[in-house]
Amino acid sequence: MVPALLHRLSRQLSCLRTLQGRCRTFAALPQEANDHEEEKIKVTVNPYKLHRLDKGPETEVETSKSELLQMFRSMYTMRRMELAADLLYKQKLARGFLHLADGQEAVPVGMEASLDFDDSIIQSYRDHCTFIGRGGTVKEVIAELLGKVEGAARGLGGSMHLYKREHNFFGGEGIVGTHIPLGAGLAFAHKYKKDGHVAFTLYGDGAANQGQAAEAYNMAAIWQLPCVFVIENNHFGMGTADTRAAKSATYYTRGDYIPGVWVDGMDALSVKSATAFAKQYALENGPLMMEMDTYRYHGHSISDPGSTYRTRDEIQGVRRARDPIEHMRTLILEHEFAEPGDLKRMEKEIKKDVQRQIDEAKEGKQPPIEDLWNNIYVDPLGAKMRPMEIGLPKIQLPKGSGSAL
Repeated sequence: MVPALLHRLSRQLSCLRTLQGRCRTFAALPQEANDHEEEKIKVTVNPYKLHRLDKGPETEVETSKSELLQMFRSMYTMRRMELAADLLYKQKLARGFLHLADGQEAVPVGMEASLDFDDSIIQSYRDHCTFIGRGGTVKEVIAELLGKVEGAARGLGGSMHLYKREHNFFGGEGIVGTHIPLGAGLAFAHKYKKDGHVAFTLYGDGAANQGQAAEAYNMAAIWQLPCVFVIENNHFGMGTADTRAAKSATYYTRGDYIPGVWVDGMDALSVKSATAFAKQYALENGPLMMEMDTYRYHGHSISDPGSTYRTRDEIQGVRRARDPIEHMRTLILEHEFAEPGDLKRMEKEIKKDVQRQIDEAKEGKQPPIEDLWNNIYVDPLGAKMRPMEIGLPKIQLPKGSGSAL
């Protein structure tokens, strides 16, 4: 009786935390009115391709005016943030590595429409938009790029290392493919705790060729872990086309004995339906492969112009035919949920809000010099350890930079 009651209370608290998190996700963005009695519509999405599955995600996806407008707002916010980050690097205000995801916004927005913050996500280094989807803010992203304490990792991680532990976002991993086994580990934790949640492990087509990916698939299948392996196939691993790097570029079949789904990753509603299916499948049956067919407009990183291994006509062709934001705009206008002028005004509001958060990030504080010694030594008893506490010599800092440590 008591354990059952405690379990119910735990689940209720979990739901409350999730609702609170959802409110914070877009706290910095103006909200459309959300009438719980509003009319639902069904939108037909592109067919899914299936591997070892008799039935896949629904192609008739239920949605509403408020959801479509929120998806548009979220994706446009991500787009403006990524373009602003590019400019900050070109102005030499931000340094280090930078991998932009403009063009791929439908993946995090669609996924979060079917998840809650008790589900775990781990991502590669192209992580800005995933962080926003997990409840992060533009200010936290930009502050991290600028090395400010207001950043997602207190200015110590940079672009590739964004985290939000309270919403089960575990990064942001800088080395290709190393986080894939960690995603299986997160799924193991969910199964061990029997909490009814799933781990989603996101990585690119380049990382899909890593040996540790195959090892993670094997362990996840043996233990029937609630893990969804999400390949964001933007078709280029750095400057190498997926068809040149892999004998088989049908990544949703890569699990062999693990079922898989190919998804139109440029359509947020298609991603939403596929994610709902994947979560339920993983809880009942174990791991699933999910290939998101998407595209990045920028090069691999800030040092890559992105036009030496593909033509500008190709990039513009994808923009015209498959851009996720323009596709969402078309849906909204077709169903008369807004007028063109309404969406233009929304875009202006978002640009203004993104710029406000960038300005606030620029005014942030740099980490104190003492942070050089933090997060290096760990006392298993939980006490904070610094070099002087374990007998290491003090370091004399350059004049004017602070006292010796």
